[in-house]
Amino acid sequence: MKPSQYSAGALFAIRVVLVGCLALTSAHALIGQDAALSNDPKKLIRQASKLLRAGSINKAEEILRHSVKHDPTSASKLELAFTLSKKRNILEASQLSFDVAKAEPANARAFSVLGTVLLNAGRFDESRALLINALKLDKKDHLAWAGIGLLDFYENRIIESLNNLREAEYHNPDEPDYVFAIAQVASRGERYREAADAYYRFLTISKDKDDERRARIRGLINFLRFLGQKNKLYDSIGRDRTNIEFSLIGNRPVVEVKINGRGEKLRFVLDTGSGITVLSKKTAKRLDVDSITKGGFARGIGGTGKFEIIYGFLNQVDIGEAVVRNVPVYIRELHDLGYQLDGYIGLSLISKFLTTIDYGEKTFSLTRNESDEAAFRENPDLSLPLRLTSSGFLSGEVQLEGIESPLNFIVDTGASVSVISDRVAGVEAIKRYLSPDRLRVIGSAGVTDNVPTFMLPKVSFGSHSRSSISAIALDLDIINESSGFEQAGILGGNFLKNYRLTFDFKNSKVTFVLVNTEHE
Repeated sequence: MKPSQYSAGALFAIRVVLVGCLALTSAHALIGQDAALSNDPKKLIRQASKLLRAGSINKAEEILRHSVKHDPTSASKLELAFTLSKKRNILEASQLSFDVAKAEPANARAFSVLGTVLLNAGRFDESRALLINALKLDKKDHLAWAGIGLLDFYENRIIESLNNLREAEYHNPDEPDYVFAIAQVASRGERYREAADAYYRFLTISKDKDDERRARIRGLINFLRFLGQKNKLYDSIGRDRTNIEFSLIGNRPVVEVKINGRGEKLRFVLDTGSGITVLSKKTAKRLDVDSITKGGFARGIGGTGKFEIIYGFLNQVDIGEAVVRNVPVYIRELHDLGYQLDGYIGLSLISKFLTTIDYGEKTFSLTRNESDEAAFRENPDLSLPLRLTSSGFLSGEVQLEGIESPLNFIVDTGASVSVISDRVAGVEAIKRYLSPDRLRVIGSAGVTDNVPTFMLPKVSFGSHSRSSISAIALDLDIINESSGFEQAGILGGNFLKNYRLTFDFKNSKVTFVLVNTEHE
């Protein structure tokens, strides 16, 4: 199909999918004092662009709304749509960019903005089609190159992602978002020196005045430079296979591990909701694990909403007969759960293995044997695609009864209960399932009391469905600020405990096999 012949029918199909999925979001109009603003759209767009780079999204939105009001050019509408997508106001952003793309089928920017909006919503297939079409119309469209690069990143194609993001940077070298994305992807690809250099360049060119964010990035640069001096991280030197038992406590699998060659057995939660392994402050102090550097404060769920970022490093972690050397960790306080816990095993520690968590047998298996991997790929069990968010979470498409389109949920073995976002909880089709019960939630940043709960009639992941699943409602904006694409919930242990899960991190897939849990 020629670029100029991108059919109205195809766009309409995308529109139907989009509106069905994004009815959860609402428009937020700003009423600005626009009397003193210019009515020249080009001048206003330049002014808004500078504000965006300085992190002043609300002010940029106000200026662009003024521009659209007084001179509704397609350029003003598209820049407003792009700005709204940064605020995750997906529905209005899609309406604006869709209307321009439909009216101007040769407008590459319209397709790249609409593709970016869909990308932020997690509609990957539709997004890719639009971004490719934008590049057919204009091979220098930097936003389209960046969008495709991020798609590759989320689908774990690191080399392709870096190449496409570098192409975006080549066409717009002063855009801090592209440099930041390159830093993230380089870090995921274990190119730590390159990642540190990119983050440093981001700080140099970015006008963002968020001091806390800049402090976090400076701390991360220091840690990445430390990691860049190591020969090899996550170096597996033990046996190719191991199989150990775990305890299921509060729907969370807890295994015993050893660190730094010590004989003491430590209790760690298997946590697919964490990109990096976490060691408790108490355990770190007891075992003389020092901090490498600190990096400001991170935002988390519960309590004050913040916790200090402390980076550490373990020489060795033993999980059964699997031994992994040179393991970066976070060191932070673990809030009282009523039982001893020394940390969380994050994805990066086990991502080089084919990993099986069998809730029926309560066993945890790791293998990097080629024959095991081949047998898994040839297994007739249906595998479901997973995506990696920018922040290192695993995300898959989940269907909730009452909502037509699938939603992105984090697959989190470290969460005892499933979660829906407060936006999902506000949808009429879900409101009726509100339960009178309230729960206390212990998150990374502390404790939240009186959290509302819902009894969802049916939750499905692929062909796997469970009825009457309890879920709590939380504000997931903190997660979505760094995830890269919208997450509507968390698939927790009260759903996952019914299955044997095998994660193929290399190919971003997971299989679910129903297990017998009657003995519990």
